[in-house]
Amino acid sequence: MREQLQYLDELKNKLNALRNQQGDKVAKAFDIEYTYESNKIEGNTLTLQETALVIEKGLTIGGKSLNEHLEAINHDYAIEFIKELATEKNSITERDVLQIHRLILQGINNNNAGKYRNEQVLISGSKHVPPQHYLIQEEMDNLFIWYNENKEKLHPVVLSAEMHERLVTIHPFVDGNGRTSRLLMNLILLQNGFPIAILKGDTENRLKYYDTLEIAQINHDKQPFIYFIIDNVKETMQRIIRIVK
Repeated sequence: MREQLQYLDELKNKLNALRNQQGDKVAKAFDIEYTYESNKIEGNTLTLQETALVIEKGLTIGGKSLNEHLEAINHDYAIEFIKELATEKNSITERDVLQIHRLILQGINNNNAGKYRNEQVLISGSKHVPPQHYLIQEEMDNLFIWYNENKEKLHPVVLSAEMHERLVTIHPFVDGNGRTSRLLMNLILLQNGFPIAILKGDTENRLKYYDTLEIAQINHDKQPFIYFIIDNVKETMQRIIRIVK
């Protein structure tokens, strides 16, 4: 793993050298692709082009639900929010996570937006059973204790993967746990000079994503998931470098 992390650092240095050449249009195109892929993982049926039209042009796509439109718009707002947070370089707080979730669910499920669930939930197709709702606050407190103890010790990509996995395992919300966890991961990456990592929503990558998560949750082996995130960060950075060059 050490060699792979060193390679990521080398890619980050190359990307930083090219950063002035990366125009706003390239950055926005990657943000829209991230929104499209993240929502696709959760079952949103908007295509990449439709997602761009909804976000950039404010168009309504025939045959698509209001919620699917709001998921695209809300996710775009959430990306802007984590970018603002990243520039401040502050430690991430529980309040930041709640605000990310509030943005994700606004207009879709206002009663639960930015609030922890008050009921037990099961995850379809997963053997992992999230903690009871009355344990969530304690689990979240422990999550941020762990974060503050390890944020200077771990490589940023490993830290981002760990926080992603730990938050989605707690599953503190009725809905929006995956999107919130991926945004939290990308907030940590942005804070540390890495670009947003785009996890693909196609069947093969989605299955690998869920399989490696379940290995972490059930077998307590986080390495496959961390390697999965490393590969995605690497692929995203290589693409950006190729496009900018």
